[in-house]
Amino acid sequence: MEILYLMIICSVSLAVVFLIIFIIGAKKGHFEDDESPAVRILMDDEIREEKPDDNKQEEKDNSDL
Repeated sequence: MEILYLMIICSVSLAVVFLIIFIIGAKKGHFEDDESPAVRILMDDEIREEKPDDNKQEEKDNSDL
């Protein structure tokens, strides 16, 4: 029965440590990522649309070979 009390104390202590780390991270702004990588990959197409002339120029250069 003593081991049960020890395990409860350890698990609650670990939970409190994780909660404190989470609160510190939230206060410092680690979770305020407005444009995550999942959203940035969708915006990558807009950048490619701006440079279609570069691809045509490379195709012309390659066809000269």
